[in-house]
Amino acid sequence: MSIDERVHSIPLNRLWLSGKEIEYIKDAIGRGHISSDGIYTERAQTLLEKSLSVKKVLLTTSCTRALEMAALLLDIQPGDEVIVPSFTFISTANSFAQLGAVPIFIDIRPDTLNLDEGQLERLITPRTKAIIPVHYAGIGCELDAISDIARRHQVAVIEDNAHGLFGKYKGRYLGSIGCMAALSFGGLKNLTCGEGGALMINDDSYTARAEVVRDCGSNKAHFLRGLVDEYGWVDLGSKHLLPDLLAAFLFAQLEAREIIQNRRTKIWTYYHDVLKAWAETQNVRLPEPPNHCESSFHIFYLIMESTEQRSALMSHLMKSGVTALPHFPPLHLSKMGSRYGARKGDCPVTEEISGRILRIPIYPALTDLEMEHIVKSICSFSRIH
Repeated sequence: MSIDERVHSIPLNRLWLSGKEIEYIKDAIGRGHISSDGIYTERAQTLLEKSLSVKKVLLTTSCTRALEMAALLLDIQPGDEVIVPSFTFISTANSFAQLGAVPIFIDIRPDTLNLDEGQLERLITPRTKAIIPVHYAGIGCELDAISDIARRHQVAVIEDNAHGLFGKYKGRYLGSIGCMAALSFGGLKNLTCGEGGALMINDDSYTARAEVVRDCGSNKAHFLRGLVDEYGWVDLGSKHLLPDLLAAFLFAQLEAREIIQNRRTKIWTYYHDVLKAWAETQNVRLPEPPNHCESSFHIFYLIMESTEQRSALMSHLMKSGVTALPHFPPLHLSKMGSRYGARKGDCPVTEEISGRILRIPIYPALTDLEMEHIVKSICSFSRIH
């Protein structure tokens, strides 16, 4: 029987379990505390703080919620500007725009697909409140240059680290460099609890208020620690608290982080090594992290020669049972982007890359046989002329 006959449909992502998720969920139920801020929330937050060298981590229901908290903590007001890459998920811009901020879209570098720090200076105005670098595919943005520009202009840096958990920039963990950062534990992420996120705080001045913002604007957390005599509504906020049931699932994943990351590294490296020769003949670009960055290996992508070539390869792979998908459409070309005055041509690299990028499956549950099938299917494709 051939490899093709032994391999069934391969999705872009498939859940991987450490083996302790159900055990910890049952334990949480047995303790009688399945709502927020239980023992597993504390364990997960502490593990992240210690392993990432972050001053404070607060679990949230999503990365979006963490970004919304950051926007409130920065006191974003109508008319404030935030610089965001056009090549990102909606939440990177929307979390600030819903408070009245104006997203200023910046183009990406053609090599890392991250925010082009060389364009930052010209986009900063007296109204700029924050820069939101997104570590695309788990490869770090040029944080030294970004941080230097931000300091000179007294602008906050909020890292959108949805892709970058355990990735590094010059030896420092992604998310540990900006004043705050947001993590995602959604279903497609390296470590998951289905839906979840976290706000990482590196500036102590935000911590006390972050606990309030996270719990509907109440100081309940401070009351429970005996810091105030009673609690009430003291600030703006919303219900950003992750249930302890999900934190229990997440903690099991966090404990297995080395197994997960090692497997993703192996798959990413296999793709890169085996597809290199094919990519050169087909004029296809593979991801190439800079030497000073350690990837989180969240995404493996192919940048095809054209949109037509991408469509052809997608159809070719679909016939082989392999799911491959594009990624973010440019935010500056969206209906909301146009509302903020963005136009076609504002971010030419984003426009070009968005039409050519193709993601292929990468997850710990991917078997060696499936990896071979994916590579064989890709290498059997020749570009159309």
